[in-house]
Amino acid sequence: MGLFVILHLFIYPASNAYNSFYDKDEKSIGGLKNPPPVDKGLYWLAQLFDLIGLLIAIIYFPKNYTLLAMLLAYIVASRAYSNPAIRLKKYPITSWLIAGFFQGAWVVWLVYIGLNDFPFANILKPHVLVPGLLASAILWGSYPMTQIYQHEEDAKRGDTTLSIKLGIKGTFMFTGVFFGLASLGYVLYFNAYFNLNYALIFLAAMSPVIVFFSQWFFKTLKDESKANYSNTMRLNWISATCLGGFFLYLFLHSTNIMSVVGVY
Repeated sequence: MGLFVILHLFIYPASNAYNSFYDKDEKSIGGLKNPPPVDKGLYWLAQLFDLIGLLIAIIYFPKNYTLLAMLLAYIVASRAYSNPAIRLKKYPITSWLIAGFFQGAWVVWLVYIGLNDFPFANILKPHVLVPGLLASAILWGSYPMTQIYQHEEDAKRGDTTLSIKLGIKGTFMFTGVFFGLASLGYVLYFNAYFNLNYALIFLAAMSPVIVFFSQWFFKTLKDESKANYSNTMRLNWISATCLGGFFLYLFLHSTNIMSVVGVY
């Protein structure tokens, strides 16, 4: 519970606020269709939230210095994304790699370290290393899709994102290929560390994502204006719901919690 509060109520919102302050978007971004004007207060709110998140980590996880260092690394990486002195967002491949790595694998390993108070070297164990990399693989696939409706805004600021490089059609194709490879990786992982049934359930859980993505792609081939904010948010919502639902099922079923409470 402590890590959930730290990440979802403080560190993640701080990252969004910080990047929004420097991006100063005027059109739809993230979860906001019409973002309000930003001022210096947003910058200081981001600082405050990061500080609170780190203080909670110190109090809730005393002497877990590895967790604290990993949280700091995440904060630094997220700030480098938009800070004008570095602005990783200007570099399509670098920003793609770093954003996918820190939001995927790094967070998986951070949570693992935080909950178990293990040394950092433990992330090199295959049953920890592989899930982290698979989380990043999913994000590396979906990352350009989050930029597909922002070409005009990003170009205006001089940010050459990966989606701009790929183009609208190329972004869909890139995401489709990467998502397919990531899904194959998950199937192999579940088959190796759990059993084939979990792999098949994973594929079934992700089928709504594939259906929506395919329909959206074909509509966009006829009309590029369909590559818009609303459809991007729908894809994000469907994929988050399907992935979240599957991993909740995996946790409850593989840990036998459902048997203990008498559901099975």
